[in-house]
Amino acid sequence: MNRVELLTRMAILVALGVISSYFSAIPLFGAKLFPAQHAMNVVAGAMLGPVYGGIVGLAIALIRIMLGSGTLLAIPGTLFGVVLAGLLYQRTGSRLAAMVGEVIGTGVIGAVAAYPVAALLLGNAKAAAGGIGFFIPGFAASSAAGALIGGQALALLQRFRLMTAGRQVDGGPSG
Repeated sequence: MNRVELLTRMAILVALGVISSYFSAIPLFGAKLFPAQHAMNVVAGAMLGPVYGGIVGLAIALIRIMLGSGTLLAIPGTLFGVVLAGLLYQRTGSRLAAMVGEVIGTGVIGAVAAYPVAALLLGNAKAAAGGIGFFIPGFAASSAAGALIGGQALALLQRFRLMTAGRQVDGGPSG
């Protein structure tokens, strides 16, 4: 894939992620759960790999924050999921591995990382009272729903040859 194609794919994924934030946000205790973001994480991680996928996820989160459709919790809630989805897909070439990576990365690691952001930077008293695992149920549910959507999107992209099964921009299995 050449640089123009890479940047075009990245831009399309960012645009889809930002636009879909207006249709799928679910408020929960000061956070905005966003299954479409998790679907984008699975697709970006598998299609572009952990590095470029991470850039896409971060760009979506930052633009959502600037536009008011996301909070600072979007950053830890995105980065760990997309990077782990990309790494697991890179190692296995499996859509299921990318989906599991998203759920573990966002639903567990990202949720735990969101706690200090909420408690210290956002002053969220409910999070502070709830402890380190406060966000895990909501983040895990949202990322699981999004991972299912993202897995289906990958299957469609592969079926219509818009993505080669098992290959990423920044390396991975030769599938």
